[in-house]
Amino acid sequence: MPLAYIPHGGGPWPFVELGLPRREVEELATYLRELRAFPKTEPKSVLVVSAHWETPKLSVMTGKKPPLYFDYYGFPPESYELSWPAPGAPELAARTRALLRGAGWEVEDDPDRGYDHGLFIPLMLTYPEAHLPTTQLSLRKGLDPEEHLAIGRALAPLRDEGVFIIGSGMSYHNMRAFADPHAGQDGEIFDAWLQKIAIAPQRERDEALKNWTEAPSARAVHPREEHLLPLMVVAGAAGEDRGKGAWTGTYMGKRISAFHYG
Repeated sequence: MPLAYIPHGGGPWPFVELGLPRREVEELATYLRELRAFPKTEPKSVLVVSAHWETPKLSVMTGKKPPLYFDYYGFPPESYELSWPAPGAPELAARTRALLRGAGWEVEDDPDRGYDHGLFIPLMLTYPEAHLPTTQLSLRKGLDPEEHLAIGRALAPLRDEGVFIIGSGMSYHNMRAFADPHAGQDGEIFDAWLQKIAIAPQRERDEALKNWTEAPSARAVHPREEHLLPLMVVAGAAGEDRGKGAWTGTYMGKRISAFHYG
């Protein structure tokens, strides 16, 4: 199976009217709808690492019928009535836990956690039938990039077992600057660096991602790195596979990109 690092937008953006530019909404939604065609065969299950779940120890969802976790605030009432009843993936959760523990990580089960919007919003577009067993792995608090590359390396065997691993974040995520029409230059500068690094050979890629704060405009684009860390997990699981820039566009005028591996 290949891997993908995707932008999930903000809140319930494609399903309610938020006043976003129509072109931006349509272009990102089209990319996410077409993502299902990226794996040459349909996955047996999906594992998502979302920017919106951090735990002191790694945690994996184990519920059989996860609810939706509406972890966004201040949106229209219909934003909280969305439905995406995909089955959970307890067997994949157990396998994920075993691989990570085998690599020395402490991992906890979470039978009650629901799919957060970093998962259900994009996958409502990619898999609207909600038919694939799906589970979610947390980020580890501390948000160490080298650790998350290593977490990805531990998960790599899942690719040979029919699991589509998706890192869901945003390559630009400065909430204050989203509202500033003059702040787009930092996003363009950082994205140019990321476009080069994400497709570099493994050693160069991993070294640069490990030291991503040294990139131009890095902290202007990511004051806090939780939306970039899912890329580290995906890149770690990619191993020697070279990446490619799969899609690029804008969200609220700021440059965002998606990357595929395999």
